[in-house]
Amino acid sequence: MPDWKKLIEGKIALAKKGLKRNEPNQNERIPSGQTLTTKFPILDLGIRPDLDESNWSLKVFGLVEKEIDLDWTSLLKLPQTKDISDFHCVTRWSMLDVPWEGVLARDILSLAKPLDKANFVTLHSYDDYTTNIPLEVMLDDDVIVAHHVFNKPLENEHGGPVRLVVPKRYAWKSAKWLKAIELHAEDRPGFWEVRGYHNDADPWLEERFSEN
Repeated sequence: MPDWKKLIEGKIALAKKGLKRNEPNQNERIPSGQTLTTKFPILDLGIRPDLDESNWSLKVFGLVEKEIDLDWTSLLKLPQTKDISDFHCVTRWSMLDVPWEGVLARDILSLAKPLDKANFVTLHSYDDYTTNIPLEVMLDDDVIVAHHVFNKPLENEHGGPVRLVVPKRYAWKSAKWLKAIELHAEDRPGFWEVRGYHNDADPWLEERFSEN
């Protein structure tokens, strides 16, 4: 089992590192305080669920007209999309032009038909991780429930077989091993948010930690 205390303290220290604003990056596509990488670092809570296409499913529930459960076959029957976006991690690395393939999150939500009083989303992962975003962010046209990256099936270490991708937020909002999407009226901070990470996580505003 992972050393939870050490893991959490280490990642919080990275988020809090230099609470003052950084100077603008010379590369205008990279937010302040970030460093460009050409590799895809692997960061998680130390638990990688034993998942593949045969035992994965996605539930959408909460403030919706109709709860839905999608298995792998059902996911692939939905309209598929490709999107190239930049990926910014709170631990201060950025990767540009990452090619994702999957289904737009808004297309999945449209099947469940969110109620008018639904304002926020909690994302649940198979490792019991949670994170939160506003529903309006979830409906952006670049938010993808992804199953491929770099033209290959999404590997387990990167959140496969299915993860969320939210390009306009730091990557902890892009939940790996996506298990469920829950809609509710009030905001509910997730795993890192209750431990001090910024609730909004906008990399261009350097919203790393709640003190930022």
